[in-house]
Order: sequence, then structure tokens, then C-alpha cells
Amino acid sequence: MNRAILRCGVACGMLALPQEASAGPPFFTDDPAPTARGKWEIFDYAGGTIEPGGTTVAFGLDLNYAPTDALQAGLVVPLVKAEGERLALGDVEVGMKVQLLRQDRGAVVDLSTVPRLTLPTGRGTRSMRVMLPLWAERDFGDWSLFGGGGWTLNTGAGRRNYWQGGFAIARRLGSGWQGGVEVFSQGATAAGERPLTVINAGTILHVSGPVSLLGSFGQGINRKASVFYTALKLDL
Repeated sequence: MNRAILRCGVACGMLALPQEASAGPPFFTDDPAPTARGKWEIFDYAGGTIEPGGTTVAFGLDLNYAPTDALQAGLVVPLVKAEGERLALGDVEVGMKVQLLRQDRGAVVDLSTVPRLTLPTGRGTRSMRVMLPLWAERDFGDWSLFGGGGWTLNTGAGRRNYWQGGFAIARRLGSGWQGGVEVFSQGATAAGERPLTVINAGTILHVSGPVSLLGSFGQGINRKASVFYTALKLDL
């Protein structure tokens, strides 16, 4: 199964969950498989959160490169616009996916850790965040089940450390077309903030050559929040 639908960057994490969660085009839930050795994944994305009291949108580049079969480096550079504010540079995220187990080598599941550092380089929380997660996946023909989560160290005055995680199921729907759904939850990231759980549906469509289109839309279960994500993806 083409794992592009399962890929976890961090592009929409700053959008669809209060500027704190990691994310993965087009899902928040990560999968453990790095991109192919020596290959690039480039996402030109746009996404956001619609919630009573304000809308936040962001545009940017999510870059991923795999120097080995078991290692993938990632970088996200966003431009963010909150309601009533001008478009400005958002917090830059850097990460590393390290694959620990592989199904094609006899393991029951694929398993990876994906430590991620968010740097307060622009408009955002003005504090550094470090996420330490584990993600697992099991494939059954055209179906894939994947999920996991981790703990985030969230520095800064008024900020709170928190847990986040999710579970997703994806399926091949036709030639070059895949879809899936997930449930993702994140704890409160600051004093006075409520946790957020969303149910999210996403799809990926291979257009031609290295070009694919991605999209997702989700709804908060315990809060009135809608989330969306779109991207043009290049595999180089």
C-alpha cells in the first residue's frame, strides 16, 4: 500500500490543534514508515482551524528526506495568519523519524520513534516544545491500521506539558486513490485551555508522475472546532 496517505510530517499540527500538535498529511496520527531511501517528500500546504472566537490559517512547506532506509529528517516552515492579525512567520519544526521494527523483516508491526522540536522563530507560542512519541502500524492487504502518541515538553510561562495520540484506519479505494479516518486527542497545552479530541477524514489522490493531492476535514468531538488541510505533494 502506498504509504503517502499515512505519512506524518508536522505541517498541519500548528493549524488544526491549537498550534501544539504534531500532524501528518493529511492526518494528525503519524505512521512509522520513513519515505524511500534517498528520496524527498515535499508538501506545499494550506490548512486551518475554524472555532468560535477566531479562525487561524497557515501556508507553508513541509520537507522530508530519507538518507537511509530507517531514517527520515523533516523540516516545516509555516506562514500563519490568525484572525485580526497579519500573515507572519510561524514556529519552525524539525524532526527525525527512526524506524525500530519492520513487518517485512519479521516483526508483527512497524514501529518508529519521531522526536520533534518546535522552535519559537516567529508568531506562535513563543516557547520551545519537544515531542517524544512512538507510532506503530499493521497492514492487512489494502487496509492499514496505525496509531500511537507521546508526551510533549511545553516550555514557557503559563504553558503545560501534555499527552497526545490517535488511531487511524486507511484503505486503498482504487488505482492511485486512498482514504481513511482517524480519532486524535490532545491534552490542554496551557492554563485555562480545554483538551481537544477530533474525528478527521482524509484522502490522497495520485495525479501524475511525482504529483499527488491531499485533503482532510475534521470536527471536534468535545469542542466546537472544525479543521481542514490541503496540500500538493511531490515525491522526488
